[in-house]
Amino acid sequence: MNAELFHAHRTNKLMLFVGAGVSANLNLPTWSQLTSHIATELGYDPKIFSTYGTALALAEFYKKKKGSLGPLRSWMDREWHKRDVDITQSEIHRLITLGKFSRIYTTNYDRWLEIAHDKFGVPFDKIASVADLVSVTDGRRQIVKFHGDFDDDASIVLDETSYFQRLNYDSPLDIKLSNDVLGNSVLFIGYSLSDINIRLLFYRLTEMWGRSAISSARPKSYVFTNRPNPVALEVLGQWGIEMIVSEEDDPKKALTDFLKELVS
Repeated sequence: MNAELFHAHRTNKLMLFVGAGVSANLNLPTWSQLTSHIATELGYDPKIFSTYGTALALAEFYKKKKGSLGPLRSWMDREWHKRDVDITQSEIHRLITLGKFSRIYTTNYDRWLEIAHDKFGVPFDKIASVADLVSVTDGRRQIVKFHGDFDDDASIVLDETSYFQRLNYDSPLDIKLSNDVLGNSVLFIGYSLSDINIRLLFYRLTEMWGRSAISSARPKSYVFTNRPNPVALEVLGQWGIEMIVSEEDDPKKALTDFLKELVS
């Protein structure tokens, strides 16, 4: 375990950023299944439809045809929260709730982080919009839904327009993130290093610090992966983000073992 990372966690100076890989361990539907559903609803062959654009563009097309993302969001909500999922059996979610993370940011829409905190008895405040910012409790863990939440259709970043608007990084949640990262290290889990969305976020974090008068005092940020990547190692390193690479091939076991070592 990296000594600086371990110290940041032990002293409550570590923020967690949770990506789709964490939810994938619950066997939730994939993006491919989502676009196949969109195709079926709109009367297209799923294989052909998938060649017409990115998932964002296909969701944008759906919104134009249906008038809103409401029906799609409802389907996602049902499919992502099947009754047969027992969150208490997810060691990854248990370890996350037990960790000393004052802030947990997530780009996932699902409620499994919140459900896990309820099941394991860890109080939290959910923040998905500016309205939520006024009701947070000092000293209580915050779960920040950075790309929206199933409880609020308007907050969900799913189609191309909402994603491009999100790229401005000038919303109240972005301002909150800018403030939060100034005093804390950040640990990213559940992300693919080839995902341009997360790479943009890495870059934005560097920009946020670069605009600070105390940029030289920036705490380290980390990304956990079980796949060695010398290109990412070099590129992310120049942005002040250190890769932590597991030698375990199975991504679920790799993340579980890592969190056990960090949290225990």
